[in-house]
Formats: sequence, structure tokens, C-alpha cells
Amino acid sequence: MQRRVRQVFTHRLIFIKVGSENMIFPDDITALLERVRQALPDDVRLYLVGGPVRDLLLGRRIHDLDFVLAGDALKVGRLTANALQGAYYPLDAERETARVILIHPDGHRDVLDFAAMRGDDIEADLRARDFTINAMALPLNEPRKLIDPLGGAADLHKGILRACSSQSLQDDPVRILRGVRLASSFGFKITPETRSQMRTALPELQRVSVERLRDELFRILGSKQAALSIRVLSVLGALQYVLPELEALKGVTQPPPHQADVWDHTLLVLQRLEAVFAVLAREFNEKSAESMALAQTTYRLGRYREQISAYLDSWFSPDRTRRELLLLAALYHDAGKPQTRTIEPDGRIRFFEHDQVGAELVAQRARELRLSNAEVDHLELIVRHHMRPLLLSTHEKMPSARAVYRFFRDTGPAGVDICLLSLADVMGTYGAALPHDTWGKHVDVVRALLEAWWEHAEQQVNPPPLVNGNDLMKALDLEPGPHIGELIEAVREAQVSGLVENSEQALEYARQVASRLSNV
Repeated sequence: MQRRVRQVFTHRLIFIKVGSENMIFPDDITALLERVRQALPDDVRLYLVGGPVRDLLLGRRIHDLDFVLAGDALKVGRLTANALQGAYYPLDAERETARVILIHPDGHRDVLDFAAMRGDDIEADLRARDFTINAMALPLNEPRKLIDPLGGAADLHKGILRACSSQSLQDDPVRILRGVRLASSFGFKITPETRSQMRTALPELQRVSVERLRDELFRILGSKQAALSIRVLSVLGALQYVLPELEALKGVTQPPPHQADVWDHTLLVLQRLEAVFAVLAREFNEKSAESMALAQTTYRLGRYREQISAYLDSWFSPDRTRRELLLLAALYHDAGKPQTRTIEPDGRIRFFEHDQVGAELVAQRARELRLSNAEVDHLELIVRHHMRPLLLSTHEKMPSARAVYRFFRDTGPAGVDICLLSLADVMGTYGAALPHDTWGKHVDVVRALLEAWWEHAEQQVNPPPLVNGNDLMKALDLEPGPHIGELIEAVREAQVSGLVENSEQALEYARQVASRLSNV
């Protein structure tokens, strides 16, 4: 590919000709860039840089825009937020970095980051970046000029990942994680020189702040080929600096029907979970259902495609989606197995309470990654209860209304995550040897749980209360205490099972339960 780039900027779109290839930027991005340009004074030279330029050249949809300028980035960020009616956040006042978030009527959001230029000019700034494919810039005031001092467009065309300089990774070792993510997501080959630089810079990861490691980890979990990225990080030796508990999974053998040790099983589960996401995505592509198991998943659970996609894409916190948190939980779902592995006298390998130990491990790691208390609790719930759907599918009959109620009583919304994780867990356990009837029964159990959550919540998940504590104490002449909560819970279980339908029946049922308890 020739590095000479010809570009035309019209009022509706950006048209770029790189060599013999024509690339057209989407109308909405072009319009947004124009709105940003018009929001600022004419003397502000603003450049779109890095990943957004790369992704636009690749024809990928983007919602995050990175800008640099020679000047007060905080002030420019504030001006842009005011003009575009967005939310403004000073990300790093010391380094002059600001963020503007635009939330649109359909729910999607654009994130605009503004940073002060590093170096004397834009070329110096680009040369100080991580990889050549991220070292290109588009000046908003000179739209006919694409700045590419290191040949990033050519590397993009060749499909290679190359560090900008021999010091790029030493200068900022978190770029090791970023490089792995980019290579895995795009299917690019890391040049031998860059791989060598990555290994040399590994010890420097110890000086990177937890917050930066966390943010790059979640970018990996939010990208394509997350399982591949995690495997490459492990091969490089970088995983021990981010998720050190996972190193203990390697070489821990498991009994049949498992086809792999705990580490390889975990990666298979992560990979299968990504495949489940693909077949249950809003924009389903039939090619995603490359196996019979995934085809069955699509057929039996496809009716909840919209709900599942909306749930996974929702933001659990301002910076992390439910999808990303679920993938982290998947990495830790069997993290308790090394500590709980025992061998019975008959040679059987067992992992008693590995789910409880794993829940403690993921909660500890989440706290060390500075996640919120709500995120810690959510991850802990998923890992602690990840075996529940599988256990329900081992029964001859489908789950009773009482069993469904208890499942969501204990898990809440995380029950949806657990259902999806269980699908991937079973596929990762059996591999190609997955029995048709075993899989069919498991998918049916998951469908019953999701049906209760999304279609029969009032009847099976959260029925309206028929009595409260005061009703029980007055009618049954009881004193306050824990037994009141136990009676309320017993009534709710009877309610979802169809044993009581009104307040009178609820009180009578509670009277019978209280009588039995008093005779114990």
C-alpha cells in the first residue's frame, strides 16, 4: 500500500483514498466531528487521533473519539460539553485529560476524550504512542490531510502490529495488554521485535497502577476474541500481573466428563460464552451457530434475543457492562478447584465447595481491582451459584415453580448471567463429546428459568406479597424475631407453587407452618 493518502471532506461524509482502496466514514461520525469543530474557536487546532482513526480506516463502527490539541484540553473539553449538551468529566487534571459523554435518545452514547499534546507538535505526539496503527491523526481544520509519520496505514493493510519505537513498551508497560488485545481482536500478527519488547517490559507491569491494569483488562473483556487475548497474556507471562489466581488452574486435572484441565477448561468456557453471545445477539448471523449445540441454543432461546442483548449491553457501572463482568466471572468460575481438589480412595477426583471458594477469590480480586461494592457482590453471586442450572438439569423432571423461585430469590438479576454461563460451562466440559440429550435437557432448564424471569416474573420470581410481618404477628399472636421472616418466605414459596392464592389462605398456611415449627 502506498503511504500517500488523498482525502476529501464533504458536508456529509469523509472520503479517503489509500492506495487503490476507497474508504468512506459514516455520516453520523462525520456529522459529530463537524459539530465538535464548530463548537470551538477557529484558533484551536484539534486532531482526531489513535484508535478512532484506525477503526474508521478499517470500516469499524466507533463511539469513542480521542482528540489531542496544543492547549488547554480541560477547557476545550468543557466548551465541547456545553455546546453539545454532554456530561463533562476531568479524567486527569494533572495530565490535562477530559472526557465528554453524549447520550443519545436511542440509548447509545459517544465518548469524547480530550488530551494535551505530548511533544512540540502532532508528529512528536504520534511518535510517542504505542503502536504504528494507533499513530495516525486527522486534523479537523485540515480535513484533506491524514498524518501518518510511521506508516500505520501500511501496517494496517499488512495486518501487523508494530511498536512505534524500541522504548514504547518500556515507557508504558500497560501497552503490553493493549497490544495483545489489538492483535487478537483484529487477527494481526505481532512483529518479532515487538514480541521481544513485550517480554522485556513484563516486570515493569508491577509499577502500573491497579486502576490502569483494570481498565485495560476490561477493554480486553469487552473486545472480540477475549479468550484468545487471555491465552496470549498467559503465554507471554503477563497474566500473573493482572489475574494472578488463574495461574494455579494450570495442570489441575479433572475427572470425566471433563476433557481438559481446569485452565484449558476455563478458556474453553470463555470461548463458548463468546459464542453464546454471538448466537443470541440482536443481529444474529447464522454462521455464528457453527455447532449443533449452538444451533439448538439459537432455536430454543432465540425468543429472548432482544432481552439478552439489552441485558448484556447495559452498563452495570459507568465504566463496565454486564457482558464484561460476566466474562470476568467466567474466568473465576472454577478458580476454587485447585484449593478444593481431593482424591477419593476409589481414585475419583472431587472439588467439594469449589464454587464457594471461587466466589471468595473473585470477590477478593474484584476488590483489589477497585471495583464497586455492587460489582463485587454481582461477581460473587455468579461464581457462587454457577452450578445451580446444571444441578437442576440433572433431575428427571423440569424445575418446579418452587425451585425456580428459590433460584432467583438467591441470585436476582445475576440469575440471567448464571444461565448463560452454565450453557458455556456444559459445552466447555464435554467438548465434541457433548451428548444430545444432556444438552437438550440443560437448554430446556435454562429456557424455563429465563421464561420465568422475563415472562412470568409476577407469578414465579417476585409475587406480590399476600401478608406482611405485622399481619402474621397480629393474627398468630407472635413476637418479633427471625421466625417472622421465615414464615413470610414459606408463604411466598407456597404462593408460587399455587398452594395459597389470597391473604386468608396465606394466614392459614402460615399458622400451619408455625405450628409445625413449634413442635420441632
